[in-house]
Amino acid sequence: MRKSGILMPVSSIPSRYGIGTFSRQAYAFIDSLEKAGQSYWQILPLGPTGYGDSPYQSFSTFAGNPYYIDLEALIEAGWLTRADCDSCDFGDDDEYIDYEKIYLSRFKALKKAFRNSRIGKEAEFQAFVRENSDWLDDYALYMAVKNSFDGVSWSEWDEDIKLRRPAALKRYREKYAEEVDFYRFQQYLFAKQWFALKAYANGKGIEIIGDIPIYVAFDSADTWANPELFQLDETLAPVAVAGCPPDSFSATGQLWGNPLYRWDYHKKTGYAWWLRRMAYCYKLYDVVRIDHFRGFDEYYSIPYGDETAEFGHWEKGPGYDIFQVIKTNLGKKAVIAEDLGFLTKSVINLVKKTGYPGMKILQFAFDSREENDYLPHNYTANSIVYTGTHDNDTTLGWFSQLNRKDKKFARRYLNIRGNKDVQWAFIRAAMASVSDTCVIPMQDYLGLGPEARINIPSTLGTNWKWRMREGAFTDELAERICGMTKLYGRLRQ
Repeated sequence: MRKSGILMPVSSIPSRYGIGTFSRQAYAFIDSLEKAGQSYWQILPLGPTGYGDSPYQSFSTFAGNPYYIDLEALIEAGWLTRADCDSCDFGDDDEYIDYEKIYLSRFKALKKAFRNSRIGKEAEFQAFVRENSDWLDDYALYMAVKNSFDGVSWSEWDEDIKLRRPAALKRYREKYAEEVDFYRFQQYLFAKQWFALKAYANGKGIEIIGDIPIYVAFDSADTWANPELFQLDETLAPVAVAGCPPDSFSATGQLWGNPLYRWDYHKKTGYAWWLRRMAYCYKLYDVVRIDHFRGFDEYYSIPYGDETAEFGHWEKGPGYDIFQVIKTNLGKKAVIAEDLGFLTKSVINLVKKTGYPGMKILQFAFDSREENDYLPHNYTANSIVYTGTHDNDTTLGWFSQLNRKDKKFARRYLNIRGNKDVQWAFIRAAMASVSDTCVIPMQDYLGLGPEARINIPSTLGTNWKWRMREGAFTDELAERICGMTKLYGRLRQ
């Protein structure tokens, strides 16, 4: 069945307090998706973020980002007053997130709500804590201890708690009991608000496409609580870390720094941790996009301590084995394989064997030097087509920087005349393609330029900040999107 959707980070939803949340504006966005005849809302990872603000480097693969908690709901609950929220400085730019101000103000407001809530006595909260104890206890303690050490990585904590010695765990749990409950409280609110929003979307026939990184951050509750899952030495320092080799885009490659998995250990346990992770993902989302899918076939291993990715090497990953186990235990689930970049024959075969759809990016199609798989006439039905992703410039931003020869090729291929509404030619090509699913970034529908770019890979300081202005997703725009969606047989049934 042909379908379509819109890519829009939660953080980019308009809202009153500095960053997108599970607020009335998020519900309004879903209403607009319904008017536009869409079947999917694709988002970025929902985990709590740290230095660099990247949702792909999270303190936990299970926890949710407390920034997304709707403060208006806490005012309605009587746990905060309007004055409490208005007295906080969340930044004053409607189009960009000021993460420093959010960090300094959000937890202050949430802490006040926590103390006013007396949540510890509520049966619903107690049930949530019990039902999620397998990850929540470690995460809440990890964050409380991290705060006690002024935010440094767990690898720099005192040895007894770094190594999770039972006496130290008991001592810290008792000493920081209130702080641990505060982090449980955040996760309770996140889950309650997110699942209500997801149910609202699902009730309108709109499914959520979630996004999970293949790797977890080294400075995370996952690594601290489960060091046996990763390639760490006897001092719990990484033996090697993740990244990508040098290519035409980066002479020294990409050094991500994530710990690598001990795939032999995961196999011995029947991939128990991965089964837990994926099962939880399917509570949060309807479809899961797995970032850097290539890493399951082969992963790039960089010696720990190297300053660049130049001297890494490829190692064999778990291959199809892990997906066979997931299918056997969880049943047939909707997955999108992020299979972008240089692909070896073995990666292509792995994606084919899983049956998961791969990704097609229109911005990758118009290299006039060679025929490539990203041109729409080369697509297969079992694929997801995008004009661009969160890692690309907006279509207008990208097109404005295209060299003369490639731009001429794109104009000929898409029959673009003049410079008005150029992005609609790309949207039309994506919608008209044979791909079963078409997902368009919201910025392209809004006709925005490079000022609305979400992320420039391998850079820090300017990413993950763009926000949509309130009222930008007009009924007129929704009708235009709906018209094109219907024209190309993708209208939500």
